[in-house]
Amino acid sequence: MDYRSEILRLKEERNACIVAHFYQDGEIQDIADKVGDSFDLSRYCASTDKSTIVFCGVHFMAESAKILSPEKTVLLPAIDAGCPMADMANVEGLRKLKQKYPEAAVVCYVNTTAEIKAECDICCTSSIAEKVVKSLPHKQIIFLPDRNLGQYIAKQVPEKEFIFWAGFCPTHNALTTMHVEEARHRYPNAVLAVHPEAPPEVVDMADFTGSTKQIIDFCTESDAREFIIGTEEGILHQLHKRNPDKSFYMLRYRFICPNMKKTSMEKLYESLRDMNHEIILSEDIITRARRSLDRMLQV
Repeated sequence: MDYRSEILRLKEERNACIVAHFYQDGEIQDIADKVGDSFDLSRYCASTDKSTIVFCGVHFMAESAKILSPEKTVLLPAIDAGCPMADMANVEGLRKLKQKYPEAAVVCYVNTTAEIKAECDICCTSSIAEKVVKSLPHKQIIFLPDRNLGQYIAKQVPEKEFIFWAGFCPTHNALTTMHVEEARHRYPNAVLAVHPEAPPEVVDMADFTGSTKQIIDFCTESDAREFIIGTEEGILHQLHKRNPDKSFYMLRYRFICPNMKKTSMEKLYESLRDMNHEIILSEDIITRARRSLDRMLQV
């Protein structure tokens, strides 16, 4: 079957748009109406006039799209595509932290469940986390669930006191200083660009730290010709497309998020064909979680 043609046909029939994260496979990115990081996709889903959003990503991303557009149908082709880091945060534990630090603002990374977002003051993505924290008048910040991103932001905003949740991204957290040393030795002329979900000691060794979009923009605008990339290898698709004359090397072999790779052309086709794997959230969760996302979009 020619999945691409069928997907494009069904997309028009269903009045749908397809969005894909940078970590998706290249063929998924190429058929999407919008490819981006969490922040770009959040804004796009909130602004599109299509009645159906097909989200090629992981569960929390599709939930965010539903929260911002509750009147739209949001489909997640790979309904089992979760996020281990998002699952590390729980409502009961967060409520206890809020009781312990009643003066603190609660900032949650977009990589959280809708239930967690409903308990937070404001959401953030890796690209605007520093800006979000600086926008708050509070001295204390409860930051969850990613301790690595939180520690990175804390260094940028030393005037704030941070309370970190002990979560992490298993894919990025597997990076070590040994990976950096080996890559530097193998590619001595390459510039190292790393995602802030990496451990602090790895981030400290990077030439550039940023979100997926920021890494792509940095490599595209840089005069350097060689780059070592410290984030999920799906990003290579856009890097090669935009910079065919530059060389890119992964910081670690098989640097893959297994959940991001669960979306296939077949699953995308079947989801559109049957309108299945719809994201359903309660009105209460949508109302409360939307406040944190709306505040993020206003920053």
